[in-house]
Amino acid sequence: MGYLVAVKPSARRVSARAGRWVNREGPTRAFDTKPLAREWARACTTGAATVWVQDAPAWATGDADGYLVGRRFRDAGADGSPAQTTIADSTGESRDKSR
Repeated sequence: MGYLVAVKPSARRVSARAGRWVNREGPTRAFDTKPLAREWARACTTGAATVWVQDAPAWATGDADGYLVGRRFRDAGADGSPAQTTIADSTGESRDKSR
């Protein structure tokens, strides 16, 4: 049966690996199964961005079963990890959100 993934511009922008695929092979990639498509998405993910497979909606007109989409983390730290944020408590003092 297979699972056809369309690589969306958001994934190409945040993942060099996804961008190279599109440049070499075109904007879609066929997999034997959805779990294999998800495995490729994990391989395309970097420390500063995440890439994932999202099912195509039932009303979509294309042939794709799913889309490879991506998102870059805002304010990523030097190592590419998402930056920690602080929030103000009711007194107006900041406290570390990670605690």
